[in-house]
Amino acid sequence: MRFGILRRLLAVAGVSLLAAAPVHAQQQFVNILTGGTSGVYYPMGVALSQIYSKMLPDAKVSVQATKASAENLNLLQSGRGELAFTLGDSLSDAWKGSEEAGFKAPLKKLRGVAGIYPNYIQIVASADSGIKTLADLKGKRISVGAPKSGTELNARAIFKAAGMGYKDFAKVEYLPFGESVELMKNRQLDATLQSAGLGVSSLRDLASSVRIVVVPIPAEVVKKVGDAAYQSATIPANTYEGQTADVQTAAVQNFLVTHQGVPADTVYKMTKAIFENKDQLLAAHAAAKAINKETAAQNMPVPLHPGAEKYYREAGLLK
Repeated sequence: MRFGILRRLLAVAGVSLLAAAPVHAQQQFVNILTGGTSGVYYPMGVALSQIYSKMLPDAKVSVQATKASAENLNLLQSGRGELAFTLGDSLSDAWKGSEEAGFKAPLKKLRGVAGIYPNYIQIVASADSGIKTLADLKGKRISVGAPKSGTELNARAIFKAAGMGYKDFAKVEYLPFGESVELMKNRQLDATLQSAGLGVSSLRDLASSVRIVVVPIPAEVVKKVGDAAYQSATIPANTYEGQTADVQTAAVQNFLVTHQGVPADTVYKMTKAIFENKDQLLAAHAAAKAINKETAAQNMPVPLHPGAEKYYREAGLLK
């Protein structure tokens, strides 16, 4: 009987000890979904991870290289990331559920954080290919980005507006930026279409290795795309070695997005940190120069996350 009493006393003591033990908060994760390592998303994502590691000391912050926009948005929807880079047209397609763009159903868990900088749709050919216009691309070998990436969706839209399709090319490769450039250096491709910030490292690398031509996308072609996300823009002269004149092209806004399951306080801190540490983002890539909190909440294709909304209201940017 004494043993029974002893067991009960030990059991009660154990419960008391558990109750007295400190309760540790569940580990918080912030996985930043970017793109290929030779693009703009990845270095900027690395810079954000360094900022967030200081701003969110209790969180485990990581960066993931991906196939960019479409993959990022599908990963967010399934809760396998907390922040992602994406092109605006891909984000709009995801919210609506465009299967052709890689979304089998509407991704209604997505929430907006900030508009950041425009992607310039940059079609670059080797000078030896003789390509100078969009029409000259017919019968040539081209890379259009990873399948159903934001870049590849941009390629489809631009070529369709120009009255062309993939069937018009001698060869179409679906490759990330760096691999496309390597094939061009080896004369296995004539041109590459890359949707990225100005001065993207892959195209700088290409221009330093072979003579290039930046192919213009006329304003009338941009207008024929029929999507407000596409705007006419200019690639300034000398953005790349050997490019001595301004070149007309199309641009699409990039966004940072999250999902509804990320705590509001976390998203508030992440949003605030973007604008308070712009110098670090600019050090990672010159495209960050276009980040502007005054316009960051405008033209968002998905609802703002409450945490981001709180930041913009505090900053006097939303009523």
